[in-house]
Amino acid sequence: MSRLYLLLLVVIAGAALLGMAIAEHPGYVLFAYKGYRFESSLWVFLGLLLVLVAAFFVLRWVVGLIAASAGVVLPWSQRNRNRRARQAALHGQRDLAEGNWQQALHKLTRAAATDQQPLVHYLGAARAANELGEYAQSDDLLRQAREREPKAEVAIGLTQARLLIDRSEYRQALGVLQQLNEDHPQQPYTLSLLQKLYVQLQDWPALCRLLPVLRKRRVLPADKLNGLEHLAWAAALEQIGKGELKEGETARSLVTGCWSQIPSSLQHDPDLLYAYATRLRELDAEDEAEAVLRAALKQHYEGRLAYLYGQVRSSDPARQLNLAHSLLEKQPNDPLLLLTLGRLSLVNEQFDKAREYLEASLALSRSAETCAELARLLAQLGETEHSNRLFQEGLKLERAPALLSEPATP
Repeated sequence: MSRLYLLLLVVIAGAALLGMAIAEHPGYVLFAYKGYRFESSLWVFLGLLLVLVAAFFVLRWVVGLIAASAGVVLPWSQRNRNRRARQAALHGQRDLAEGNWQQALHKLTRAAATDQQPLVHYLGAARAANELGEYAQSDDLLRQAREREPKAEVAIGLTQARLLIDRSEYRQALGVLQQLNEDHPQQPYTLSLLQKLYVQLQDWPALCRLLPVLRKRRVLPADKLNGLEHLAWAAALEQIGKGELKEGETARSLVTGCWSQIPSSLQHDPDLLYAYATRLRELDAEDEAEAVLRAALKQHYEGRLAYLYGQVRSSDPARQLNLAHSLLEKQPNDPLLLLTLGRLSLVNEQFDKAREYLEASLALSRSAETCAELARLLAQLGETEHSNRLFQEGLKLERAPALLSEPATP
């Protein structure tokens, strides 16, 4: 309140001083041009000048207000066009998220035509067209996106790859991703899509080559990457050299070369050792398979490897039997090892020992495979009735859901 009084006093004082100045010094202003004259006191002239300046600013404000109103009202105004484009973009993205592909395609295409930064609209419209099965239109929208946003090569390329994957055009998608990876190396999402495609295409050697980059760039969580690495190398060992089976040495060198590329930390993995030895056996490299399994079993016992060791037919079966005997000291109740000992004893023509081991294995676990081995041995020994009973039992066990049944009760 006191400020208002103070302001009022200042205004009154200023008006009084101005009135005294006007009364004491009225001044004189004269304008003459050809036949026209204008004369006035100085203070009247200044007042008119102030009114003209105020009128100018008021007029400019009114004109601006009218122009703004016209921009809102007139449908052909630039402002209204921009507003409609923003609405189309907003509604189009919502339709895209909701799966309303036709509406999304229409709205996002319209938004892309007017927006100065149309990339997101083009990519969304391309996806909508792809979902509608309009593949040519989808490709054309991506082409327009490249023309309007040439620096967005990675974003457009990744979108194109994803759309090709959705169409199940995996080879074409792979070509796009490989080109992207060449032009923009080690881009994480490109690498992620590449590894998924290699798994889809079962291109295990290519995936194995990609694994070090995936680990270096930390594209996947450690546990998932470890599982993928295990899967890739196991599948690569199984796949490598399949087309060269008629040329045994060539296929064998490919398999051993693949094994040498496996990280040393994985070369002790039982599953990979099993896959490697199995692959060598398929290529008639029995001695090499025996050496691999022997080294692995000496270092660490694994039932699956012991089981496979009994199926290997190397040039030195006596050495195999000796190794299996040494393993039995620490694994006396492993039915798989006893089955292996039975088989190796048969190969070494130690039929009594073979029968002993096979019967011990059956006492621990009723296995169809062990029944068949013992039945064949008994038939060879002339015990036909006992052999037939075991064959019948083996057939029943073979139909059971599990290979190994519950341990037999004494």
